[in-house]
Amino acid sequence: MAHEDDPLEHERASWKPSPGLAVAVTDPVSNPGLPPHRERMTDKDPVAMRRAVRTVYTLFYLSVGASIWAIAAYFLFPIESGRIVDIRANNLFIGLGIAFALLAIGLATIHWSKAVVSDKEFIEPRHATRGRDSTRDAAIKAFSDANEESGFGRRTMIRNSMIAALVASIAPGIVLFRGLAPFDSPEHPDAGNPVALLEHTMWKKGMRLAHDPTGEPIRAADLTLGSAVHVIPEALAELSHSSGYLEEKAKAIVLLVRLLPEQIVESEDRKEWSYNGIVAYSKVCTHVGCPVALYEQQTHHLLCPCHQSQFDVTDRAKVIFGPAARALPQLPITVDDEGYLVARSDFTEPVGPSFWERH
Repeated sequence: MAHEDDPLEHERASWKPSPGLAVAVTDPVSNPGLPPHRERMTDKDPVAMRRAVRTVYTLFYLSVGASIWAIAAYFLFPIESGRIVDIRANNLFIGLGIAFALLAIGLATIHWSKAVVSDKEFIEPRHATRGRDSTRDAAIKAFSDANEESGFGRRTMIRNSMIAALVASIAPGIVLFRGLAPFDSPEHPDAGNPVALLEHTMWKKGMRLAHDPTGEPIRAADLTLGSAVHVIPEALAELSHSSGYLEEKAKAIVLLVRLLPEQIVESEDRKEWSYNGIVAYSKVCTHVGCPVALYEQQTHHLLCPCHQSQFDVTDRAKVIFGPAARALPQLPITVDDEGYLVARSDFTEPVGPSFWERH
């Protein structure tokens, strides 16, 4: 039972080379050993140790201050005006705050490890995957010794300042999420209200249907049987990208299809929503908002290419296959005095995927 008293017995056994791979050498390399230990100034001088500790937690607290500055800069240099100079100032000062906060954490951690943490050389022999219970107990003791040597549990100023710096460094990123939401303004009073933004589009009574992307109005007489046309409101072409062109187009895009009038299944309340076999449906899929742009002329089915939802154009664009939960909203249309197709009104229900305010 003598081997039971040797905790490294099984490890020494694991070091034995395979007989088929072992190579015997007559002049093996000798172990050079460790160089003489050089004491640091903080090891010899208690004043230097205290100074190093102060430096570490001061850097951590400077990191906290930089994180707070980054949050303050978000509010001190707003970007709601949209001017380049304001956006540059916002990015500059927030970026400087975050960069200095992370830099201070890095410097404090390096100085802590070099000047404060116990500086002793040691050799850790390689061992088998599963050690004996005594070895595992020794591992637990090693963690305890590491805690004692690093001073993490004992040096409360360093520990608390480090925790504060790490927590504070996350705060600027959290605050920046606030900028992802739109804000109300006198020019756009509903900009921060998602219900108002999603419930209405540019379509209104009398607005002409136009080709996407040219903005050319569409005459009913020019549509051939079986044709499918991508449509935008005529007024959309007057908007610039900075004025919300993409946002408005994303809600108002329509697919226009011409069928035989007798092929269309219409409810009583939608008798006047089509014109001479021409129907208009939202192009935004009611599943997750992909563009429903594929039209199968023989079956009169619209296909969403993202998740394969299919809609029957002849029967109020109801869902016949796929994950979409409701039919595509229909745009009521007619013609004006010049024969151009125009909208009777906006959509009577929200377009796109369902959201929390839809009933």
